[in-house]
Amino acid sequence: MPVAHAARPAALPELDELEAIAAAAPAGAGFRLDSAGEIEAGGRRFPLPVVTLGNPDPKMPAVGIFGGVHGLERIGAQVALASLRHVTSRLGWDAALHCVLERLRLVFMPVVNPGGLWLGTRANPAGVDLMRNAPVDAVARVPFLVGGQRISAGLPWYRGPAGAPMQPEAEAVCATVERELLGRPLTISIDCHSGFGLADRIWFPWACSPAPVEHLPELHALDALFGAAHPHHRYVFEPQSRQYLAHGDLWDWLYARALDRPGVFLPLTLEMGSWLWIRKNPRQLFSRRGIFNPLIDHRQARVLRRHLAWLDFLMRAAASHERWLPATEAEREAGRAAAIARWYAPARADGRTARTPARSHE
Repeated sequence: MPVAHAARPAALPELDELEAIAAAAPAGAGFRLDSAGEIEAGGRRFPLPVVTLGNPDPKMPAVGIFGGVHGLERIGAQVALASLRHVTSRLGWDAALHCVLERLRLVFMPVVNPGGLWLGTRANPAGVDLMRNAPVDAVARVPFLVGGQRISAGLPWYRGPAGAPMQPEAEAVCATVERELLGRPLTISIDCHSGFGLADRIWFPWACSPAPVEHLPELHALDALFGAAHPHHRYVFEPQSRQYLAHGDLWDWLYARALDRPGVFLPLTLEMGSWLWIRKNPRQLFSRRGIFNPLIDHRQARVLRRHLAWLDFLMRAAASHERWLPATEAEREAGRAAAIARWYAPARADGRTARTPARSHE
């Protein structure tokens, strides 16, 4: 059985907000609101919305922004929606934005798990954690439960039955990424979450292995670019494996698939440090929602503002990728060496990369 849920909202505010954004979006820039499918929760049916805009030419780079993967982490969906509103509200007057969109494809899936949002659960309505659901096994021991488990849907971090297809929400994300994002010269995705530590972290693969990934030079260059543009930023940019290993990470699965396609795919996770909100307001510990979300209005507004600069930077960096991506093998090797020294030494001082994670054969 799925984990017991918190009180259900009278409506799903995130979907209502998305519809309002779409209704107010001016014509032009190729704005479209579609659905990647439907799911049922509590006797109601919800769409899996996908917003696209910008240049659909597969020769153009792309940015994908995802949120609402875990139903308890409403702030992730709200950050993605704030970014979408930030873009659409400027379409009527911002000539510079239109220039960027002529060189860029934008894809938003801000409400990946509407059933979990409706039920107030981390998992989807089937009790499956969508970030433990991909057919990927970690190469080393993972933390008990947190790293993914197949014991029961009544416990958190449930991976789903062994050998079963991925959940429809996870399949919808994969289908959207395959169709809209992969195979381009550069794609950056950012998946917005909360609930870990006192700092906002930007994680990149692998979650399943402590080994460096193939595109370390590009990740190191992106981090350096952002640091130069925003020297006082508060993000910790690092491989997820520095914190813990996990089975079934959806972005590990997609990154491994992208390695067989042309272009560069950089899947990132924004892990907002919700412990900071708890430290400032310890009463939030007595609310499951409060463990993962800022409950005071001014803190909520501050969080939504804080990440707009990062998300806008990703769009501009992708649109201008020819100006900063390592272009020669010498540049890539220098970037790889710097990244190894920063993120992996001394564990992987040889600098070898892992091409694919272990896949489940259960």
